Amino acid sequence: MSIRKYLTSRAFFTQVVIAALIIVLLAYLLMHWLTFTTDHGNEITVPDLSKLTEEQVEEKLDELDLSYVLLDSVDYRSNYPKYSVVQQDPLPGAKVKEGRKVYIKINSSGFSSIRVPDLIEKTYREAVPTLRALGLEEGTITYIPNLGKDMVLEMRYKGRNIKPGDRVLKSSKIDLVLGDGKASYEEDITSETDTIIANPATEEAPNEQ
Repeated sequence: MSIRKYLTSRAFFTQVVIAALIIVLLAYLLMHWLTFTTDHGNEITVPDLSKLTEEQVEEKLDELDLSYVLLDSVDYRSNYPKYSVVQQDPLPGAKVKEGRKVYIKINSSGFSSIRVPDLIEKTYREAVPTLRALGLEEGTITYIPNLGKDMVLEMRYKGRNIKPGDRVLKSSKIDLVLGDGKASYEEDITSETDTIIANPATEEAPNEQ
């Protein structure tokens, strides 16, 4: 049989149909295998773990066939309970596969202590950024007569004077006593004049002719 007759024969078309069916079947099986191995359509929504304890996190993730990894603790945040979750990755609502690990960071047990910086004779503009850089806050501002306008003269914490190097808790408010810039040299001169009047110097009597 010639090639031309073979290509137009029923036997050839039968083999072509069989080959096509085999290809379709293999493709179908391959797609189902990929779906099975990747858990396609079985994604899990990551829950919100914020403010949960580590024990609560473990219990909640176990129910969803997820696990967690504790990375570290973060600086104490007063709006979160102690040892509760502050950050998580992936974020709540993310779609993940079964067995995925959720990375968490928990709140520390309390504020750490910080040494009070030396702000004496610095301006208010210099003092505030220094406090904030250390995790402290400016509290009540009080002015007293002094030539140095907005110059820090005293530092106070909870009503008592503090000095550079004293320790306070992070996020504490440091009250500042500043100069009002209203004291002048005229007041100093007046003060000296009052002193002279109170203690007059002895004058020599004029010589008589």
